[in-house]
Amino acid sequence: MTDRRRRQKENRAARRQTERKAASRRELFRRLVFAIGMGTVVVLTFVVFGVFGRDSQSLPGSYEGYREQETACGAEAPSPETVMRFDTFEPQPDVTADAEITATIATSCGDLVVELDPALSTETVESFVFLAREGFYDGTVIHRIVTDFVFQGGDPDATGTGGPGYRILDEHPGDEFEYERGVVAMANSGRNTTGSQFFVALGEDASVLNPLFNVLGRVVEGDEVLDRIAAVPTAPRPGAREQSLPLETVYIETVDIEVG
Repeated sequence: MTDRRRRQKENRAARRQTERKAASRRELFRRLVFAIGMGTVVVLTFVVFGVFGRDSQSLPGSYEGYREQETACGAEAPSPETVMRFDTFEPQPDVTADAEITATIATSCGDLVVELDPALSTETVESFVFLAREGFYDGTVIHRIVTDFVFQGGDPDATGTGGPGYRILDEHPGDEFEYERGVVAMANSGRNTTGSQFFVALGEDASVLNPLFNVLGRVVEGDEVLDRIAAVPTAPRPGAREQSLPLETVYIETVDIEVG
């Protein structure tokens, strides 16, 4: 064998060895990528089912579902609500346009003191005071929490569709009104559909709301309570994109009214 042929043979052997090593490295890399990918899937699975501890079938879809959950903020669950229905609200003689009225909303995460504004929406405040004095809100839950937007409660069914059995007329604020943090207003599903559900603005995102919700007043004490409620873990609401379904139950224990 000539020196030239020997060098060619050695070069071919060297190339084959290099190719085998390259193929071996590619296979090792492929296996590592596959292992990392599977590990990520496993981790995400544990996050979804370990942290949230449930699948969509066991998310609360009713008041009874919320009663089965852990109570938020380390609190104890109050006595269950007493479901009430009314044809209309009864007049509250002390609720006048110039009255000074506060509502203390005791929740699982602490008390919110709300200064009501009967001058802005007299009938709305009168209805809320009536329901509070009847004990309508006692033991109900906050069924919707959206960080930096709002939390919502006052629905005896805890589905977002319940109410007291009657509706009141719109008393919308002016066009320049802004739903900033701490504003308390009534939820609705269209014109003249206000009932018992109310929301509290939690952050800047609430400012995008149009002034089409009757205003009750503003939180004057309990800013840290708003933070605690906003921090409650949530899941996507079935059938919707909104991340707002509380995974720990925040109860409205009582609503006490004081007229000064």
